Amino acid sequence: MMTQQEFWNKKFSKEGFFYGENANSFLKANENLLKDSNKLLFLGEGEGRNAIYFALNNSFDIEAIDASNIGLEKLQNRAKDLKLNNILTTCMDLNEWNPTKKYDAVLFSYLHMQEDDRDKLFKNIEDSLNTNGYFIAEVFSKKQINYSSGGPKDLTLLYDENDFLNRFHNSKKIKVSEEIVSLQEGNGHQGEACVIRVIIQKK
Repeated sequence: MMTQQEFWNKKFSKEGFFYGENANSFLKANENLLKDSNKLLFLGEGEGRNAIYFALNNSFDIEAIDASNIGLEKLQNRAKDLKLNNILTTCMDLNEWNPTKKYDAVLFSYLHMQEDDRDKLFKNIEDSLNTNGYFIAEVFSKKQINYSSGGPKDLTLLYDENDFLNRFHNSKKIKVSEEIVSLQEGNGHQGEACVIRVIIQKK
């Protein structure tokens, strides 16, 4: 069985950016929530499209974690080309992540985490947020199994609303909704998809 690093390195070793260079549209649409934020953390950030966008358009201090050293090298090279020096990267399997810092927001798009590993991950996210900090994410719904626009063909890597509603007990669930969207994210995500969109604020 491939490790997370081997799996994602295989995807990201191809020329170009597998999920394109543009940030996820849901994360972009909610950047107004972060106007008073300073420190942002992007999880499962891959080749860096979200981190780069938020670094370019704001004065955030940004950290990005991903299991793929190849993805993070692409992020670093693109940041260098754009003369960005406010992104710190860490190569790590998120199952090994034990946060030691606090952030004003934690964000990700399409982080594929096994069901059994979500308790720890989501607790870590909540614990790492400052008071009033935001967790913003877009993930594939279990119903995405019926679509061909991308994502795992393994139900244990897909989500339902209860994954979020039944966790984050010290936070306010502003939005947890299953939606049909049209994706245009590189070669990796193209077409109609069923996603869950999440905005949660730490109390």
